[in-house]
Amino acid sequence: MTEKPRNTYNGELRVRLGLILTLVGFVIFLLGADPGLFRLDRSPVTGFVQIAVFLIGLAIICLGGYICLNGLWNGDPKTIAADIGLRLVTTGYVIAVFSGMADVFGFGSQPLPQIPYFGIRQATGVMIGEAVIAVGFLLLVPPRHRWARPHHAPSTPEKTTELPDHQQMMRE
Repeated sequence: MTEKPRNTYNGELRVRLGLILTLVGFVIFLLGADPGLFRLDRSPVTGFVQIAVFLIGLAIICLGGYICLNGLWNGDPKTIAADIGLRLVTTGYVIAVFSGMADVFGFGSQPLPQIPYFGIRQATGVMIGEAVIAVGFLLLVPPRHRWARPHHAPSTPEKTTELPDHQQMMRE
């Protein structure tokens, strides 16, 4: 059975697209997490809009990271660890969303008539979700031999080795 040649351009394109998307998601995440970096801070507390913006940024980071790491596989079959990694990325995002929006969903420290407040418990839950996402991304990375470029040794003329006289006589 012959091996079909790999189309590396498609993988490289997906890696680039994923990295660009991840960078855009990171900027949106920063906009929600610390709007003061962009001189847009209007409130002393982290409210609903900021939480929603950084969670949208985190979603774009997850999507871009998945596209990028999927491009490294370049159509090869994924391992069970990679499938578990994808599920960990999505689970980590769900943990981050439900932790960040706990007040909005009604199980946070502030009841709904009050302004949602992003407290220490919610921040801890979001960080746990981000850690689960990071573990998932680590499991999505393909083994080195899948994405390493083939190493070609420089072409040298073939050397003929001469056998010592006693081995030459044994051959005759």
